Amino acid sequence: MYFLSFALFQLPAGLLLDRFGPRRVNASLILIAAAGGFWFAAADSAGSAIAARALIGLGVSVCLMSSFQAFVLWYPAGRISTMNAIAFSAGAVGAITVTVPLELLLRVLHWREAFLIIVGFTLAVSAVLWFWVPERSVRTGGERVSDQLRGLGHLLREAAFLRVAICLGLSQFAAVALQTLWVAMWWRDVAGWSPAEVAQGLMAVNLAMIVGYLGFGRAADAAARQGRSARPVLLGGLVLSSASLGLLVLGVTRASLLLWCLFVLGGTAITLVYSMLSRRTPKELSGRLNTALNVFGFAGMFAGQWSVGLVLDLWPQTAGGYAPEAYPVALGMCWVIQAAGIAWLWLGRRLL
Repeated sequence: MYFLSFALFQLPAGLLLDRFGPRRVNASLILIAAAGGFWFAAADSAGSAIAARALIGLGVSVCLMSSFQAFVLWYPAGRISTMNAIAFSAGAVGAITVTVPLELLLRVLHWREAFLIIVGFTLAVSAVLWFWVPERSVRTGGERVSDQLRGLGHLLREAAFLRVAICLGLSQFAAVALQTLWVAMWWRDVAGWSPAEVAQGLMAVNLAMIVGYLGFGRAADAAARQGRSARPVLLGGLVLSSASLGLLVLGVTRASLLLWCLFVLGGTAITLVYSMLSRRTPKELSGRLNTALNVFGFAGMFAGQWSVGLVLDLWPQTAGGYAPEAYPVALGMCWVIQAAGIAWLWLGRRLL
């Protein structure tokens, strides 16, 4: 539900970002996320918890995209990939806090209390954005909503956009859906890891994600400064991710932590599509461009998380979780989807 509400709000969010700028839109929507977090901490039923998760997704739906838009407004084109990588890495640091640090915190606090702490930090972030972050915009101030929609329609019809957007969605179907949920279940059900071991594994995976973001971002900017395309960097990372997942599908469990880390690290290369398209798109369209891409990305994440669960539910559950023999089928589905995205991008590589 978090990913679904996130995806559904992306196109309206792009219009808001290009009209009002990243600082004000993000600071306002984060307050909605804080309200959703408070609701989730107080939820007394599955229905209210699910609705709260959807509200959180809506509230944080422009956090990353507002950063991307700010980078386009503030930094030269030769630094965009690196700046985007820093933003992604900051998100990965947040993901790290909910591995070993959260596991330790939950030994002394109830999960509801821990969630309220997160709500407090969320409110602080909104205040920092509103009162401290400087403003910069390329808005003309008089652009009509109809003109904004016309610009968005032009983006959605562009061949290069459709090529990378579909690849993004198919890649995130596997990479993010597995990393954010099912890798922990795999370690529990297939590898037999304890909760503490799973937390340590998740920390390692998120560290690998940071390395991937920064490494691919720097490599792409270096290529741009030399007048070369970042396409080989993008495709190389995706092939590494696909090969690692393929070994896991085949039942390779030795060095599984390394394989999962390589899968996640290589999968981060797909985020280069944001900067690759930003370099060829007018700055006044940057908000709509990034959020339109995000529609495909988060739709893929939602579909991936949901579909893996549907496949695993085809087997009777064990006392400890899902049936181990179900995982090769679920991971195989993800591998096929990810490979299809790589093939789709390769066939249209001359457009990039």
